[in-house]
Amino acid sequence: MTEEQYIQAESFWTRKDETEKKLDADALYSWIDEFLSSHKVLALATATKDFIRCTPLEYSWYAGALWIFTEGGLKFKALKENKHIAAAVFETSASFGGLRSLQIEGTVEPVELFSDEYKNVAELRKIPMEALKKLKEPMWLLKIIPIEITCLNSDFKKDGFGSRQIWKSCHS
Repeated sequence: MTEEQYIQAESFWTRKDETEKKLDADALYSWIDEFLSSHKVLALATATKDFIRCTPLEYSWYAGALWIFTEGGLKFKALKENKHIAAAVFETSASFGGLRSLQIEGTVEPVELFSDEYKNVAELRKIPMEALKKLKEPMWLLKIIPIEITCLNSDFKKDGFGSRQIWKSCHS
């Protein structure tokens, strides 16, 4: 590809968004809440310097954050230096014209082992605290705080809106 072709491809959605009708913020967040609540697996991308990792993980959507219990792994190599993440949640059986997905940009806060917050999320997930405390290696808890969520939903077009909608945290 030429430099101009890369620029053209990169700016596709930015140019398209300029003319598309936007959902109101509450309606968009309601759709995001429903979508994240009805799914359980995301692809988490972490990176630092020349190291990149993308890991499929089970999550819970609760109190405006994504919560992930994890044994560990190479994602922590990146998280040690860079708390910014990207994640994707999507329909696995999408068809052309039937896309439904979220791209999430945010930050990660590791939750202190066995803190009140840790215990609350374990209870939400119905994971017995006694079982977590008996593990040979700790089960870490990551809290992902979304900063920006890009929604792709072909069905938005049926109501006259653009298929791509962007929600931004008021804290970003």
